[in-house]
Amino acid sequence: MNVWGWQSDTNHHRRLADVRLLLTPRWLRLVALTIVAAAVMVMLGRWQWGRYELRHEINARIDASQTAAPVALTPGISEWTRVTMTGQYDSALEILVRNRTVKGKVGYEILTPLVLQDGSAVLVDRGWIPPHPSGPIATPEVPPAPTGTVTLTGRVRATESDPKVQLRNGRWEARRIGIPELASKLPYKVASVYVLADDEATDLVPVPSQRENDWLNLGYAVQWWLFAAGSFVALYWLARREQRTSLQPVAASGDGDVAEQERLG
Repeated sequence: MNVWGWQSDTNHHRRLADVRLLLTPRWLRLVALTIVAAAVMVMLGRWQWGRYELRHEINARIDASQTAAPVALTPGISEWTRVTMTGQYDSALEILVRNRTVKGKVGYEILTPLVLQDGSAVLVDRGWIPPHPSGPIATPEVPPAPTGTVTLTGRVRATESDPKVQLRNGRWEARRIGIPELASKLPYKVASVYVLADDEATDLVPVPSQRENDWLNLGYAVQWWLFAAGSFVALYWLARREQRTSLQPVAASGDGDVAEQERLG
């Protein structure tokens, strides 16, 4: 008896069942949904990868600025470039930036205009101080800026979102370092960036460079791509399970035919 011929017919039947399964409206919808979902997850992974590259590049600039020789501040200079400037501090127009966190504590960053020789100014973040001992409402004791002509080094920082600036107890205060809004309160032309000063005073806490958590974006990118691949694996597993379930009666009938043929042969 031709047992192998029966097995060939069974394999052919199985392949036809696979095709019929994938061509049913239910499975066509499921395949289309899987493709769309995987495409979205791939795009999300690419977006996270772009964020990773951006943050990784920022961290590279921060690291390079630690040892780079300072250069002159020029228009269009890149953020985190180490610069050197010479001028005089205008302490009368100092700005307190409140609710700034350094080493887990909330306090103030001190922005002091440094007036350059050409009459323009650069806002210099001289450092951080804690709030007044009597509470956050009281004006803190601000260490005075150096007098006379000074030369300082620091790193360029980009402007933040425009803050609400208010005059309190004779000093300007803001929540964010938004250069355009702060510059409108000053009587001279102000650079479009500010400078985070190096450790120039022992009575101010230096504001540390905040490195970006680029590894999080890298992890999210890999995660989305694994999800995209996993969606096709899950689709294949579901198809195989349903195909095996649909062929169980046929396989059982075929086994009986083989046993009968062997008995008669």
